[in-house]
Amino acid sequence: MLPLPEILLENEDFIALNKPAGLLSIPDRKGDEPSLKTLLIAHYGKIFTVHRIDRHTSGVIVFAKNEAAHKYLSQAFEDRSVEKYYCGFVKGILPEKEKTIQEPIIAHPGKAGMMTIHKKGKPAITAYKVVETFGKYSFVEFRIHTGRTHQIRVHMRHIEHPLVCDELYGDPAPVRISSLKKNYNLSKSEIEERPILNRLALHAERLVFTDAAGKTFTIEAPMPKDMRALLQQLRKWKKHGTP
Repeated sequence: MLPLPEILLENEDFIALNKPAGLLSIPDRKGDEPSLKTLLIAHYGKIFTVHRIDRHTSGVIVFAKNEAAHKYLSQAFEDRSVEKYYCGFVKGILPEKEKTIQEPIIAHPGKAGMMTIHKKGKPAITAYKVVETFGKYSFVEFRIHTGRTHQIRVHMRHIEHPLVCDELYGDPAPVRISSLKKNYNLSKSEIEERPILNRLALHAERLVFTDAAGKTFTIEAPMPKDMRALLQQLRKWKKHGTP
């Protein structure tokens, strides 16, 4: 049994964790892979799903510990009273530093597991703000006002600035120092170059919500090591004139 990821906040009603990239939020249809929910059930016995984040996305996720909290928190997510913030890296430099994208999303009719924009889809609203630009990439903060599957990924692809390392909606290629620095050479101890980032460059960094008793919570998950490393390298090469 895998250990529980970092617990960000826990009380009698809910538990908030920092989900690592690659771990399912809840069991998939096959049910043969570990998920965060199954790990929690092993520890707590009974756990209720409130929301979920993509398998390849890291960051804040909340589960309820009783039926009353589950009903209240699920409704809070449903009626959009929860503030949901993400950060990530996208390809290129966005022409607008701030923008709200409102494009309906529906399951792709011809590609299982993918979503697409279509007028018959469910309403989807993503607001973004560019934090830093690095030529090839931009570091962006997102606030999603709806919770559609793959919402940020679909919207960023729509405006032709897909998320970095997105195997479904962009380019799955990992980011390596050699792609940032000209004339990069491996060290003598390296057989092959290890990527800085080789998973979807998206992190659920913050949730803000009010519980049934009227108490407001702001729960933050620190950016994971791989995304911090990429940001550090991009700042380093930008300072020295590349990329």
